[in-house]
Amino acid sequence: MGSMFDEDYYFIPPLSRYSYIFPDPREASDEGLLAYGGDLEPNRILTAYRYGIFPWYSQGDPILWWSPNPRLLLYPKDFITRKSFARVLRNRGFGVTFDKDFSAVIKQCASVPRQGQEGTWILPEMQEAYIKLHDMGFAHSVEVWLDGKLVGGLYGLAMGKAFFGESMFSLYRDASKVAFRALSDVLGARGYDFIDCQMKTDHLMSLGAVEVDRNRYLDELAQALQKPSDIGSWQNFEWRYEE
Repeated sequence: MGSMFDEDYYFIPPLSRYSYIFPDPREASDEGLLAYGGDLEPNRILTAYRYGIFPWYSQGDPILWWSPNPRLLLYPKDFITRKSFARVLRNRGFGVTFDKDFSAVIKQCASVPRQGQEGTWILPEMQEAYIKLHDMGFAHSVEVWLDGKLVGGLYGLAMGKAFFGESMFSLYRDASKVAFRALSDVLGARGYDFIDCQMKTDHLMSLGAVEVDRNRYLDELAQALQKPSDIGSWQNFEWRYEE
């Protein structure tokens, strides 16, 4: 296997710590790796998301920046609620909050074991960066509670009328799915264009997410970013299941 610097491979440039300029994601490989290095300063991360780019790397690697093709999106109106899940929403007794305990959600996302995955990409420096973004009003969490205990949730970033999902967790069956349904309903009601799920998973596709060509995604992202942002705390957002 050749290195990323071989002539037959896409050149992956290093990022400067002194500039927030990224390569054009439209020219990246379908795999999506387009740069490495830089740092996790909030303004760099926000700039990356505005261009459809996100950081994702493992312990011991440099920071890697991605914009894969295709991209997985959920349009809120297309969320699929099957009969069995509707019964869960009606009868299980879950409670849902927004931005009540962001740090607990991101820590659970980092620590809950996942099938087929060793370790986590949500490293301590990533957690610190997104907690800063939460304090700035850009990163948000959805918490799912059962009998007063945090049993599931998700977090991500919001800019314009785009939400960029980062990770979710469940300590109780269907809890993360409840968080995703609640987020989809609330964002749909607030006029959000899509939830960016980044990369394909069968689980998210079963809930209605679809793969979209990267160029189309970047066009839709540019339009979503022209719309007003919900910067600040989302603690006043409320959700109850309605059929």
